[in-house]
Amino acid sequence: MKGVLDICWIFLLLHTPGVLSLSTHVAVIYPQDPVLRMGSNLTASCWVHPDLGVHASSLFWTLNGQQLPGSLYRVLSPTNLSVTLAGLNASRQTSGDNLVCHNHKGHILAGSCLYVGMPPEKPVNLTCWSRNTKDLTCSWAPGGKGETNISTQYTFKYKLRWYGKEKECEDYTHTQPYSCSITRDLHLFTPYEIWVEASNQLGRATSDVITLDILDVVTTDPPSGVAVSRVGQLEDQLSVRWEAPPALKDFLFQAKYQIRYRLEDSQDWKVMDDVGNQTSCRLAGLRPGTVYFVQVRCNPVGIYGSRKAGIWSEWSHPTAASTPHSERLMSGSCDSKSSGDSNSTLRRELKQFFGWVRKHAYGCSSISMKLYDQWRVLMQKSHKARNQVGSPRG
Repeated sequence: MKGVLDICWIFLLLHTPGVLSLSTHVAVIYPQDPVLRMGSNLTASCWVHPDLGVHASSLFWTLNGQQLPGSLYRVLSPTNLSVTLAGLNASRQTSGDNLVCHNHKGHILAGSCLYVGMPPEKPVNLTCWSRNTKDLTCSWAPGGKGETNISTQYTFKYKLRWYGKEKECEDYTHTQPYSCSITRDLHLFTPYEIWVEASNQLGRATSDVITLDILDVVTTDPPSGVAVSRVGQLEDQLSVRWEAPPALKDFLFQAKYQIRYRLEDSQDWKVMDDVGNQTSCRLAGLRPGTVYFVQVRCNPVGIYGSRKAGIWSEWSHPTAASTPHSERLMSGSCDSKSSGDSNSTLRRELKQFFGWVRKHAYGCSSISMKLYDQWRVLMQKSHKARNQVGSPRG
């Protein structure tokens, strides 16, 4: 609080002309730097030294630089002027509101900082994760409406569940509010109890205690080496391959993967949830001749036998690839009629299959891809048989 008071006094000194020397103690405001709940009433008094030769009736008050109306004043004695403020609003900033007593020339005689706010409510949404089992980071949110309007301290505490000593997290993250990381002396295979305490000069509150094992909240780096390529000349498909996160290659776990992709000119991602633990996938039902952006992420499941679902990693950097352009016969071509009829039948059957794929085989289903490959072989055999039947016998 001392630092906040210093800020308040610096504000008073820098923003008001003709400040009298504070060392003279010519005047004092009581109460000095009070902490009050929102909606409270306050009566403050400004006492001036008799040797100053100033009568209380010549004084006036300002709050945050704005002069307060005389109807709020009361002359208590020739050297004492009070002001009464009813239904105080929350402080504009955590460094406090500036209540100042002036003489008739506008010089500051004394000042006080008002801290008006609310006691904290218990912190909520306490969530933790461990990156590659090397640390443990937890974040939370203030309770209630989230703002106390006065300086509030949040302390992240933890201990081993059965025999540990209570400790406080020290590495608070400045880039992310309400979070802290434990980066050393972590224990695996032993549950932790974790909670957050909030306190200010109006009260304190404690979050619910959560119990967790670090192995149950592991997340990892995104998959590396993501590569997207065409599947021959298939106009509506792309092949995606990637490598497992390198940081977890020595751990016993079964990874789950997700893929998402979007059109080059769109921000709407389509997510594929059925990838499983394979490190390759074929996307089907795409637009011919179109650029797609693809990303992959990982969920490490079952590290050292943990039965809890892990936490999804961040998405990998986008990788771009394009599907082949559609190769359709132009109208008015010079193909022979017999060849045209045969190709027309084949194209019609292909169109029927691709329609079925678009409707039923979105995603990375290995079964649908196997069926497609089998279907291609059957179609080729059928096309060959038709040509043999149609050819003249010797």
